[in-house]
Parts: sequence; structure tokens; C-alpha cells
Amino acid sequence: MSTDELSHRLAAVQLAAFDIDGVFTDGRFYLSDAGVESKAFCTLDGYGIRRALDAGIAVAVISGRQSRAVEIRMAELGVQHVYLGCKDKVAVFETLLAQLKLQASQCAYTGDDVPDLPLLRRAGIAIAVANAHPQVVAECDFVTQWRGGYGAVRDVCDRLLAARDQPAPA
Repeated sequence: MSTDELSHRLAAVQLAAFDIDGVFTDGRFYLSDAGVESKAFCTLDGYGIRRALDAGIAVAVISGRQSRAVEIRMAELGVQHVYLGCKDKVAVFETLLAQLKLQASQCAYTGDDVPDLPLLRRAGIAIAVANAHPQVVAECDFVTQWRGGYGAVRDVCDRLLAARDQPAPA
């Protein structure tokens, strides 16, 4: 896909959806002896999410894991569409599309590993983080410059916003 075509498709995105572990985080989680889980989030990503929301882009997280830390962080950022503990990410995505009255072509999904492939294949734009599994990278429209947990989400948000400022190709 050419750079112009990618920019045109990015400009049409109305929903940016993300996996959590390996995308918003570096993929690690900390588990205390008491069974309490914690995660580290990048502040760069948080600012990107806020800018995307301010620009009218809906944001969703769709993750296979349940996490109170994610619920808290997404609430802080104003992300309204938070789906955790999903066994079928594509089914959740389809429900979200219907709720928001969007087509898959108006949506981008960012993932990092093989379990994300079915949703990456369904989304209008498939995005891999810089340190994604090679099988994921091979199927995505573009790869972020930053690793998951270290600004990858910000990279996606910045690209979405920059594409809106560019004229569509003739």
C-alpha cells in the first residue's frame, strides 16, 4: 500500500481500537505474593489517546485479560469502550461497530501477537507495534516506530491525527 493510500485510509478512521498487553504495556505484568497485578503505562500514550478523543476519534480497548489496573487507567483517560476478558475479540468488535454505526473500514486495530490476528484481519487498518511477533507484522498495514508500552499507542494516535490534516489523494 502506498503512503498516500495509507494516509487516506487513516484519515477515514473513526474508531481506534487497541489490545492492552504488549501494546499499551510492554507485555509484562507484575503479580505480588498476594495476587495483586500491576502494569506500567506510558504517559506518551495517554496524551495521544486524549488528543484522539478530543479530535472526535472513538477509542476502544479489547483485551483477552481482565485487569483492574486497565479499568482505572482507561477511566482516567476517558476511554468509554473498554472490553476486558474477551474470549472472542472479533465478536466484541462487531458489537462495537453496530453500536457506533461504523463500518470496519472506518476502524483501526493495533495488536502485537498471534491472538490479535483475527481482529487485525477484520479491521480496516491493521497496525502492529514495533516489537510485535513477526507473523503479526507480516499481516499489518503498518508498524509503529515505538515498542508496545513505550509510545506505540502515541505513534498510532499521532498518525491518525496527521492524516486528517492532509488532503486526500486525487
